[in-house]
Amino acid sequence: MHNFRELKVWQKSIEMVKNVYQITRNFPGEEQFGLVQQLRRASVSVPSNIAEGCSRDTEKAFNNFLKMAYGSCSEVITQMIISEELLFVDDNESSTIIIHVEEIQKMLRALINRNKS
Repeated sequence: MHNFRELKVWQKSIEMVKNVYQITRNFPGEEQFGLVQQLRRASVSVPSNIAEGCSRDTEKAFNNFLKMAYGSCSEVITQMIISEELLFVDDNESSTIIIHVEEIQKMLRALINRNKS
């Protein structure tokens, strides 16, 4: 249906995953199975859902996976805010990730709206 590798939103979400992994390397060791794992899973879920949606037969099914990716973006934002509140990341690191994720959400919303037409 779609080649996910050609979608700008998928490419941008791969960059976001790399950034999340880089930032979470500096989290305290006791967070390896807590917030680090949550953040990494939520971030990986974004490009994964986009890719899986591209393999579906209908636009409706594709949109459902895009909506799941959108929801995972909201999880990443929430978890970054929590990480900042717990002083695991500084304001600059958190803001950089959140801005990146919000851009991905805008792209996802535009793609979802385009597919409704």
